[in-house]
Amino acid sequence: MALAQAANIAEKALGHDKNAITKQDMSTFPSGADVPKPKLVEDRDVILKVTGSTVIFSVMNSVVQPNWLGAKYTMSKLGNATWLRFKSPAVIATSAKGSYLHNVRKRMPVILRKACGFAGGQAEYVRVPMGDVNLLEIPEDIPDEKALFLSDVLATSYHCVVDTGICQGDKVAIFGAGPIGQMAGRFALIQGAEKIIFVDTEPRTTVIKSHFKSDEIDVVDYKQLSNSSLSSNTVVSQLKKLCDGRGPDVALECAAGEYPKSWLHWLEMNTGAETDTSEIVNECIESVRSFGRCGVTGVYAGFTNHFNIGSLMQRGIRLIGNGQAPVHKYWKGLLEDIQEGRINPLEMVSHRVRLEDLDKVYHVFDAKRDGMQKVFVETKFSFPAAKGGPTLTRY
Repeated sequence: MALAQAANIAEKALGHDKNAITKQDMSTFPSGADVPKPKLVEDRDVILKVTGSTVIFSVMNSVVQPNWLGAKYTMSKLGNATWLRFKSPAVIATSAKGSYLHNVRKRMPVILRKACGFAGGQAEYVRVPMGDVNLLEIPEDIPDEKALFLSDVLATSYHCVVDTGICQGDKVAIFGAGPIGQMAGRFALIQGAEKIIFVDTEPRTTVIKSHFKSDEIDVVDYKQLSNSSLSSNTVVSQLKKLCDGRGPDVALECAAGEYPKSWLHWLEMNTGAETDTSEIVNECIESVRSFGRCGVTGVYAGFTNHFNIGSLMQRGIRLIGNGQAPVHKYWKGLLEDIQEGRINPLEMVSHRVRLEDLDKVYHVFDAKRDGMQKVFVETKFSFPAAKGGPTLTRY
């Protein structure tokens, strides 16, 4: 960490002229900018051309809340091999301070939380620190659209499943049917889960049904149910009914703490009395059977109120935080899963867009228009669209 911070200071001292940093009005969505190409600062640095990037929903939640500029993903062509840049080990282990990817050309800034702190993944060029450990060679038979998501969705969802301890015959409730939840469901079935129950609402409930067999999943639309603890028709009660009155063995929180359901949590979050709502985590805890397990992979920034610690303690519930995945531990195994056809990341990719259009894509993504779920962002260095992937959409 100290080395990366020193490199950041050194790079600022060396300078790439004033265009390397752009001033953005963060009350709206960011826009792209032309900045100089990065330079090598440390012996272990690697400069790469980006052939694919993406947009993630946790970033979208942060765009309207001023925070650090940064981004997560880069893919590149180096010689005759394709490489993928992953999260730095320091970021996986601890909260990152400062930037690890710096000063890219044609950069599209993205906002990330303090746990990331990257800059420049949505770009044409990046500087990768500690390139000897943060690069993975991608075989020629794996298209960028599949390999890209090793860097976040696949590792995160897989870690959620194995870290929470899903076993053969488990019934699993997944809160949030976005890309992370969708792939967590896929990995849970691979681990031997008997049934997957997705908790979400339209349009995601319809999307998720199209990707799983009808006998593999059930769907609970939370908007059709009451949020009141006095009601008998709630998410918790529905999950109990679907699991023999006991509740699921495991609940995976793949949404986030930024979506208050009640006016009370909405008020507390907007007045700074809490940073995250506890409602979804409480539903996880209350719905699982006694001595069940709850994994929290959705984004939580700080503190919450009205947390049901009583149910957690009295019924012996295990609450496991697994939002930050040890990517290096899983990437080779997941790459083999893609090669062998056991998983297909393309099932969650809904759109292919251009880097130059990202300022417009943010609006579409935020409004959940056009069925946009997971996005592959192409640059001028990208290869043609892979078979089975979405064709290019311009905005």
